[in-house]
Amino acid sequence: MKYSFEYTIKYQEVDNAKRLRLFNLENYLLEVAGTVADELDFGIARLHPMGLTWILTRMSIEMYEFPTHCERVRFETWIECNAHMLSTRDFRIYSKDARNGEWRLIGQCKSVWAILELSKREITNLFDHSMFDNCVDGEVLNIPRVRMTTIPEPTGMVPHKVVYSDIDYNGHCNSCRYLQAMTDAYLPDYYGKKVRLDINYQKEAMLGEELQTFYLVTPDGVQYQQKNSSGETSCSAKITISE
Repeated sequence: MKYSFEYTIKYQEVDNAKRLRLFNLENYLLEVAGTVADELDFGIARLHPMGLTWILTRMSIEMYEFPTHCERVRFETWIECNAHMLSTRDFRIYSKDARNGEWRLIGQCKSVWAILELSKREITNLFDHSMFDNCVDGEVLNIPRVRMTTIPEPTGMVPHKVVYSDIDYNGHCNSCRYLQAMTDAYLPDYYGKKVRLDINYQKEAMLGEELQTFYLVTPDGVQYQQKNSSGETSCSAKITISE
């Protein structure tokens, strides 16, 4: 089964070129995923009283163009599979043509989620429970996975302290805030080009934690690696730009 949600892009969500920011795009995707989970009765409203929550482990987004201020956007989503303690949720992103009212495909996304046991901060498997019966659509979205590598010699590094506004109701840094810190550190020029974002969440960051955002500028974009004070990678990402 597939679900669709429509939104109008707000002025505070766009950059100086009036394009939807990458981390605001991710926020829409998370909002849609959460809304569907609630409708299917395995969202935060159901899981939190059980001491559980959803966490995003990785996401790949391909954008052929970016919506702009006041543009109407539709997100189509479905659950591809629930397997091996992970849930794969896919998206197609459409923009409405203001002249003829037709929808055109402007992007797609594959995301992988897990359920976290809050007291232990460990991933748990609940997908054999009845609440997950009959929720899988099964369509496979063809977005090959990109594996991240360490950055041996970064172009630069920008520190970031996890502050109050970064923390979500799960008690750790919100997924979009990692990406915001990365793009604040360095953002390549992708105006009028196709963009692919791959982001992996590896170790949760907590309030007051000091992160370092390392970035490496490449011929086709930029690679990021965020490390905590212990040298562990909290999050890694890559933005790839093409014609």
